[in-house]
Amino acid sequence: MTANPTNTAKPSNPPGEEQIAAVQRRTLTVLSAAQISGGIGIAVGLTFSSVTVEELSGSTALSGLAGTATVLGAALLALPTARSSGRGGRRAGLALAYGCALLGCLVSLLAVGLGSWPLLLAGLVLFGAASAGGLASRYAATDLSPPGHSARHLSLVVWATTVGSVAGPNLAGPAERFSAGLGLPAGSGPFALALLGFAIALGIIVIALRPDPLLLAHAALRAPDAPPAPGTPASGPAGSPGKGGGTFRTAWRVLRETPVAGRALVAIAVSHTAMVSVMSMTPVHLDHGGSTYTVIGIVISLHIAGMYVLSPVVGWLADRAGRTPVLVLGMGLLLAAAVLAGGAGAHDVPQVTAGLFLLGLGWSCGLISGSAMLSEAVPLEHRTPVQGLSDLLMNVCGATGTVIAGVIVGSLSYGVLGAAVAVMVTVTGAWLALARS
Repeated sequence: MTANPTNTAKPSNPPGEEQIAAVQRRTLTVLSAAQISGGIGIAVGLTFSSVTVEELSGSTALSGLAGTATVLGAALLALPTARSSGRGGRRAGLALAYGCALLGCLVSLLAVGLGSWPLLLAGLVLFGAASAGGLASRYAATDLSPPGHSARHLSLVVWATTVGSVAGPNLAGPAERFSAGLGLPAGSGPFALALLGFAIALGIIVIALRPDPLLLAHAALRAPDAPPAPGTPASGPAGSPGKGGGTFRTAWRVLRETPVAGRALVAIAVSHTAMVSVMSMTPVHLDHGGSTYTVIGIVISLHIAGMYVLSPVVGWLADRAGRTPVLVLGMGLLLAAAVLAGGAGAHDVPQVTAGLFLLGLGWSCGLISGSAMLSEAVPLEHRTPVQGLSDLLMNVCGATGTVIAGVIVGSLSYGVLGAAVAVMVTVTGAWLALARS
């Protein structure tokens, strides 16, 4: 089976180094632009969905299901996004993800209008597809990266999310007023804003991501007497995206046979679980202390700044100092964040804010360094299914974490949640350091 011809035509001649470098520069620009727009939608949805579910259901414990639904959606769409990328290139996979997110926004708007929290959760599952697309974009940034630069290139696309993600929560207030002027129900503003952001991201991907970086990487690898494609391990035969880039059963086998890739996957999953568990319940914690939407939006914006604004520095450090040291550093930052935020009362906004910033920075270290390690350890022919499996497990762990976080905060306290996260990241950091030794 050949790649979908509607995605991008195969080059008639094997691509040279200059062509690959030019396409990589264009790819990073296009992916960054889509991340800015999509980041607005993701951030505003993550910030206010838990509060909206609590208002509709009247239950703090159920509010944690908002984050769970979003993360679950990202997990469920990780495999279809990867399969679509493997069959037709990165453009096909990212278009699928953002298209599903658009549908999720429409369902969420309908749910707010009907006052139905179960329907809202269903919409948030589809909404989570945008996160799957954002995560897949970071891997698309490495398809044509030269050796030793994958973390830096990946981090540039992650960094582009800063603009949209920081602005998104603070645009929720104006969006709510604009929605009210249109006669939409109260609480629909954030989802209307997300709808616009995802629509723009989808348009950028469909129109501008040409030629497709993954298909070009495969073409370079298949060229006679060609050196390995950028970022491809020396071992492993040339692959083809025509059959989805390999089976997910093969992906499991590759992970079992590649300890470095397995460690990277665990580090990514733990970092994401720690981040979404604490972050998803922070708006509820602050809401109990009487914080307004504006205050909550500022806190989450600073948290998201921690996730993205220093990502180029993290990528540079991961390329220079090594992947594992940066992963261990990330676990240390997550430990400090859990202790700082977990020890703060509902009225102690500055301490919660500091903890949330460190939480985002620790997540950045885990995601960027772990993703670069995972991609470099796996041959190109198996890369998309392994990446999709990684995102699936990462988000399943995150979804499980948000469920447990909602129960812990509802029955015990936000501080107990911080203590549980602290134990998890401490154990993982020690294991990574010992495994490297």
